[in-house]
Amino acid sequence: MTAKPEHYDVIRKPVITEKATMTSEANGVVFAVAMEATKPQIKEAVEAIFNVKVKAVNTVVTKGKTKKFKGRPGVRSDRKKAYVTLEEGNTIDVSTGL
Repeated sequence: MTAKPEHYDVIRKPVITEKATMTSEANGVVFAVAMEATKPQIKEAVEAIFNVKVKAVNTVVTKGKTKKFKGRPGVRSDRKKAYVTLEEGNTIDVSTGL
């Protein structure tokens, strides 16, 4: 499967955190994805872009916090993350970039 431009609209960037690193030890990768992206779209995009087989996709929506910006209240944007579990024998090196 070849990567289409729509696939790059679904997958925004890899998430590099301590928890994401622990997930990579269990053959998983974490990506920031578009808010409107569905699990089948995320699976298709990851398989097309990285040429791997995806076992499962779990998503988390983090609601934006209310913060003060220069003394005035504001709201950070909502975010969606996808925890992608890969089939055995497949790996993704997120340090190479998209």
